[in-house]
Amino acid sequence: MEVLKEKVEEEEEAEREEAAERGKKMMRPVEMRREELPMTQEMLRDLEKKLSEIEIIIPEPPIITKDTIDISKLPLSYQSNTLKEEHLLEVADNFARQYSHLCPDRVPLFLHPLNECEVPKFVSTTIRPTLMPYPELYNWDSCAQFVSDFLSMVPLPDPLQPVVKEEEKAPPKKYAIKPPRDLSSRFEQEQETKKQEELKGEEERQRKEEEQRLLEVEKAKTDPLHGLRVHSWVLVLSGKREVPENFYIDPFTARSYSTQDDHFLGIESLWNHKNYWVNMQDCWNGCKDLVFDLGDPVRWEYLLLGTDKAPLSVAEEEDDTMNDDDVENLGKEDDDKSFDMPSSWVEQIEISPEAFETRCPNGKKVIQYKRAKLEKWAPYLNSNGLVCRLTAYEDLECTMTLEIKEWFQNREDTLQLRHINKSTGLIIDYFKPGHPQALRVHAYKSMQPEMDRVMEFYETARVDGLIKREETPKTMTEYYRGRSDFLSYRHVDFGDRVKKLALNSAESNPRPMVKITERFSRNPEKPADEDVAERVFLIPEERTQLRYHCRDDHITASKREFLRRTEVDSKGNKIIMTPDMCINFEVEPMEHTKKLLSQYEAMMKLKNEEKLSRHQAWESELEVLEILKLREEEEGAHTLTISIYDTKRNEKSKEYREAMEHVMHEEHLRQVEAQLDYLAPFLAQLPPGEKLTHWQAMKVKDECLSDFKQRLIDKANLIQARFEKETQELQKQQQWYQENQVTLTAEDKAWYLSYYSQAVFRMRILEQRLNRHRELAPLKYLALEEKLHKDPRLVEFLEVFV
Repeated sequence: MEVLKEKVEEEEEAEREEAAERGKKMMRPVEMRREELPMTQEMLRDLEKKLSEIEIIIPEPPIITKDTIDISKLPLSYQSNTLKEEHLLEVADNFARQYSHLCPDRVPLFLHPLNECEVPKFVSTTIRPTLMPYPELYNWDSCAQFVSDFLSMVPLPDPLQPVVKEEEKAPPKKYAIKPPRDLSSRFEQEQETKKQEELKGEEERQRKEEEQRLLEVEKAKTDPLHGLRVHSWVLVLSGKREVPENFYIDPFTARSYSTQDDHFLGIESLWNHKNYWVNMQDCWNGCKDLVFDLGDPVRWEYLLLGTDKAPLSVAEEEDDTMNDDDVENLGKEDDDKSFDMPSSWVEQIEISPEAFETRCPNGKKVIQYKRAKLEKWAPYLNSNGLVCRLTAYEDLECTMTLEIKEWFQNREDTLQLRHINKSTGLIIDYFKPGHPQALRVHAYKSMQPEMDRVMEFYETARVDGLIKREETPKTMTEYYRGRSDFLSYRHVDFGDRVKKLALNSAESNPRPMVKITERFSRNPEKPADEDVAERVFLIPEERTQLRYHCRDDHITASKREFLRRTEVDSKGNKIIMTPDMCINFEVEPMEHTKKLLSQYEAMMKLKNEEKLSRHQAWESELEVLEILKLREEEEGAHTLTISIYDTKRNEKSKEYREAMEHVMHEEHLRQVEAQLDYLAPFLAQLPPGEKLTHWQAMKVKDECLSDFKQRLIDKANLIQARFEKETQELQKQQQWYQENQVTLTAEDKAWYLSYYSQAVFRMRILEQRLNRHRELAPLKYLALEEKLHKDPRLVEFLEVFV
């Protein structure tokens, strides 16, 4: 250290000599020849004129406001330093001077900033090594990460995309009318299509060029503060508490980052509550190549000796070669040079549950991104349970909204996420399990019935196994899973109503069903030729088409078609079954299917199943109306659920707690009353300091019992008076009701009935109190008399009397 001081003094002396020599040179007069100054008077005036036209606007200094802190209320540790802290500051100053001398190109170290009281404090003493009472604080501000995670788990399909159905071909007819020829030119159509494609391609190319131009403009903007920003981060080292690798934590957003992240350009220093380390490694490649071995003095220069440091991995082999004397000498050297870090001067941070739940000032936080805005709220701050909203914009000025995603918590309707697409008008609601209708996803453009919408359900919460329902003004498609009848698909085509009624008249005037298509999964208990794969009911035509499952060793499947007739024969009898009413295509013909009786039974069975399918489709329409009505009520009320452990928001729990406190208060008053001296008012009438005589004891006893008896009688009279008053009031109201019964309105009658029930209730309570008082009064009197006989102040006189 002395050699270093001498070297520093020599360099300072050399610098002073050089400065003096430069000062002498600057004092020499500068000799100039007149021919070197060709400037004329006219040129000087012109220069002065131009200079006078230049206006210099001096910017006003920024107004810096400091937080008003009452220093007098702060502890003494905030306002002054102890001797140990002063010694630490001297050590830090000496360390800073050596560091500035050895590393003149680096920025000064951040060692001892000023605190609230303008007192310098070493940075390590500002850390208070206490456990976090609310570890969830590190997870609240990770909503953006939750957005990506949630969207990766829950795909956002296009629910209004039509389902590709299998091509349905009508059975071949014997005679058919040829359609008219298409006289339009195919060449013109192709040219028009080609022209439209070229226009679309040109628009897409222009859009991409504009985006590319904006990106190039943004990239061309250089950051003047690149590499000059300094920020404090939290470094978590691996090893303890099962931490697998090193990582950073941003204290403002509570997000974690890897030490290999490109956003980190370098590290100046590290510190904790025990020591301070300076990074001596080269950060030309950012923080990717840094080695966080704090026990290596070559990479990390430490401030204090004798503190806990992570040992070098190479030193483990060297420790085995050290003898006992070296260890003892090393311990003595450390004892001589060690300096313990003073304890923290800051108070323990105390955050109330209410303040912690707000998570930010006023419970709201807005983060502006490029073409996006993220808004966050504390739970229960918004009446609808909204806690996060992500808005994406189409332009950089954030004026044209593209889509909105809203996250909810504690909703009674279990709504979790709402995705609004402004360009298409599509709204998608995502629900957690627990909705009364087992809703999982609801996609819609309007809440009006019989419009384009998609509903997805939690099939495990439904008895019918419905997992998805798609609805359009003319169709409704349902998908099932895990049903006992193996139904997996139902598609209903609707026709036009005969009369124009309201849209919510599905129950009174349902839409006429034109076609019902049902598909079934394979039933392994049945042969493939008898297991129906698809069933189509053509209701106006009274036809039913069946397609069976295809066997594994066949390439085609059997088909059947039934046609019900309402005609009569030549004799006037109704036609029940004829061979042409059933058309069969069987891969392997079976004898029993050719019999008319078997065909008639199959047709009657299909007729009943058609009625059942129509009824189930009608019930599905009613369920859609019920769900829409329920959703409107939920959106209007947007009730929030409150935990039973949240005593401040849960009204029932709050009422129960207040009732228990009232009971405990009354019990406390009874105990206090029991501890009161019931003889004190009567003993106070006697001369003070005089010994109690036999006659006086008897008088005190009689007066106490007489007074207690009178109080019991007064209480009974009071209850009786209140009972009579309630009776008179009730009689008056009854008389008023009898006189004005004909002219009373419904509200007056309701008020009278409410008053009557309350009055009768109060009279019953008073009657019960009076009866209870009559029963307990003698017992209380005898209990007081027994207490008086056992009272130590009267016992000797009363025993003699007895």
